[in-house]
Amino acid sequence: MVIHVNGAEPAYRRIQNAIRQRIDSGRLKPGDVVDSERELAKAHGVSLMTARHALADLAREGVVERRHGAGTFVAPPKIHFNKLLSYTEQMTSLGLAIHSKLVSSSIVSREHEIAARLGLTPTSRLVRIERVRSAGDEPVAHEVCYLSAEEFPTLIDAPLDKISLFKLLERECGIVLAYSDDEIDATLADHRIAELLDVPRGEPLLRMRQLIFSTKGRATVYAMGLYRSGRHTLRIRRFR
Repeated sequence: MVIHVNGAEPAYRRIQNAIRQRIDSGRLKPGDVVDSERELAKAHGVSLMTARHALADLAREGVVERRHGAGTFVAPPKIHFNKLLSYTEQMTSLGLAIHSKLVSSSIVSREHEIAARLGLTPTSRLVRIERVRSAGDEPVAHEVCYLSAEEFPTLIDAPLDKISLFKLLERECGIVLAYSDDEIDATLADHRIAELLDVPRGEPLLRMRQLIFSTKGRATVYAMGLYRSGRHTLRIRRFR
């Protein structure tokens, strides 16, 4: 139980706010060491238990990471899937540099279910674009996108390791994407994905399947993304 004295802010909140301010100002960056419980207790004139409470709450929120035997570190920013943005836009909004590695770009004709979802005949030819997305030097997501090869034949040669697919569709094709229907679940990294994302085989991943529609209400892109669960969060607002 937290006791408020004359409306004063709880001591653990003061510690958390001080740490957040240092992160927001750039004095503490992702990967930097955060003061220990003992150092925080001494600096703020509180008990060790109060300092421990402050760090434990920040760790639950994903602001810091506590590594056994090593200390507490500023956690990398998490990407929140609460708005339809390209991955480049999401990372830019967090002040992170996004890099894309084009794994493959090809024409396929046996993805019957995906073609049907795009409103095409089951045997339609599709452009398949596979990329690994990195924040800084860390690979954080694996994405595969499918589009109609008849409608977007030039995408097969597009430099999608350097440019956002959303922006390319808008700039070169006059297609503005508006909303998506998403299916989200959890899965485990197989051998190939583990190598691409530099994670152990069997690592938990967030899997998102998206059918993305244009402003004209037409299904335009089918995308499947595998995201490192420790770097991504799905936030949902619910109303009663």
